[in-house]
Amino acid sequence: MNGEHKITSFHRERAALIYLRQSSMAQLRQHTESTRSQYGLAETAAGLGWPRTLIEVIDTDLGISGKWGVAREGFTELVTRMCRGDVGAIFGIEITRLARSNADVARLAEFARITGTLLIDPDGVYDPADVNDRVLLGFKGTMGEMELHVMAQRLQANKRAAAERGELRTPLPVGYVHDDAGDVVIDPDAEVQAAIRDVFAAFAACGSAYGVVAAFKDRRFPLRAYGGAWAGQLRWGRLAHARVLGILKNPGYAGAYVFGRYTSRRTVDPSGTVHTAIAERPRAEWPVLIKDHHDGYITWAEYLAGEARLAANHTAAGARPPREGTALCQGIISCGSCGKPMMTNYHTDQRPSYDCSSRRDQLTTPSCRSVAAACVDAAVAGALLNALTPGQVALALSAAGEVAGRHQRASRAAELAVERARYDAGRAERAFCAVEPENRLVARSLEARWEARLAALAEAEQALQAAQDTLPPLPSRDDLEKLAADLPGLWNAPTTSARDRKRLLRTLIADVTVLPGPDRGKARIGIRWHTGATDELTIDRPAHSGTARRTPAAAVELVKRLGPATSNDELVTRLNAAGHRTGHGRPAFLSTPAVGPTLRRMPRSS
Repeated sequence: MNGEHKITSFHRERAALIYLRQSSMAQLRQHTESTRSQYGLAETAAGLGWPRTLIEVIDTDLGISGKWGVAREGFTELVTRMCRGDVGAIFGIEITRLARSNADVARLAEFARITGTLLIDPDGVYDPADVNDRVLLGFKGTMGEMELHVMAQRLQANKRAAAERGELRTPLPVGYVHDDAGDVVIDPDAEVQAAIRDVFAAFAACGSAYGVVAAFKDRRFPLRAYGGAWAGQLRWGRLAHARVLGILKNPGYAGAYVFGRYTSRRTVDPSGTVHTAIAERPRAEWPVLIKDHHDGYITWAEYLAGEARLAANHTAAGARPPREGTALCQGIISCGSCGKPMMTNYHTDQRPSYDCSSRRDQLTTPSCRSVAAACVDAAVAGALLNALTPGQVALALSAAGEVAGRHQRASRAAELAVERARYDAGRAERAFCAVEPENRLVARSLEARWEARLAALAEAEQALQAAQDTLPPLPSRDDLEKLAADLPGLWNAPTTSARDRKRLLRTLIADVTVLPGPDRGKARIGIRWHTGATDELTIDRPAHSGTARRTPAAAVELVKRLGPATSNDELVTRLNAAGHRTGHGRPAFLSTPAVGPTLRRMPRSS
């Protein structure tokens, strides 16, 4: 073996560690010869003079990737024992492949130089304390890393090319199988088909993933296993919320072929540990999207509508979907004083109220307040029903075309800019493709121009999307006609749930604001319609039950003025003669044994 003379008794008196590594369990199962060769390094160590009692095999990293940042118990043990000075030599099938990162190999070589440890593979013996060996190890490590990069680049390019043709076979979601020709077809199992179709039907009916889970509470759902002992077999179990989201968000069920929908991202925490997470790319960044690639359970338009509906349910992102409670303005009402959303609270008697959320942060302004939901909901519902009278509906229908035209004009400039940028990009592409490949001086200039046109096209498309997003959505003409047919009857029907009323309300009303006002007994309500119009209502706030039952101030003042010398009967006579009412609204005070102590307890003037 090359460099055998570098092995001395100093090294043979310490342990010889045989480090085994293969990147995956599939390699471990299929590439058995590599595993056998690595175990055979123990005989090589014995042939180089190490006692068998000092030869140890570390094979705990078999099936674990050697890429940088992956926790490997065996590699950690190897470095720890070497740093303690217990190791005379480290054997590997290829020293520069002990790890797939040059950083890990360089650190291992540096520790070996300090502790006098040799690195041995079938090519020879390396002494990291020798500068020539250290340079050779670094060069081989760099070449190995470059080799891995080129191999991965070619493999990924081939996968991308196959995916762009829609021919790259990947694990299919449940409900699809590959036929004999390799094409993607709907699973012929009728029970599987029915389960998938019922998921989309339940979502269309309830509008939430949790609602779909509730619909499948007493029903099993299929799952096709990939890999392991159950590979290819159909398994049945309960439908979980995560499975529902995976189905609703999977474009494959809309007949689309997608490649590159997910990507991996690495982060490093302060301790230096590398974490790898899978993140979903935005649809505009998917490398490959082929619509109508195969038969779908739903259409592409239905898929986009479901995606938007799920986004509207995402409360962590600020969405406020309709809930089951009776508060009509839940999620769309805000405080006009501080600008924050108002929370919906249900009290012990199930009477909802709207409270400014600034109370949580103790940042309320003097005009922030709470208001009973019943009075606000009644006023807002009345405004909605009044707006949908036949006359108002006729005006709305006649103005629908004008409003739609206004919205179209607002985004027309951005659309024209996109059209112009797309033309310029196409023209630059044609010019680049027409140049002779050998004429690199011209080709480089045309390529740079093409890239600049593509960047301008991307900016124009983003500007168009931003312009469209800022416009409030308009209800369609069909929606207005359906609502106007018999909205009051539909609104008051006992079969109409609170959630349905909220959905009807949000069809036309964008949000509601409780405006500040000097009169605490009044509430000013601002309504913003989806058309951009606004209305303001002033309503009476219901008095507190304790305040409402108080004896009128005039009656109390009369009792104070008459003084303690007046008898109970005379007090009652005077109060009734003056036309005062009791705190409960009764037209007269009664002379009973209980009324005297009650009147006497009132504060009297001295």
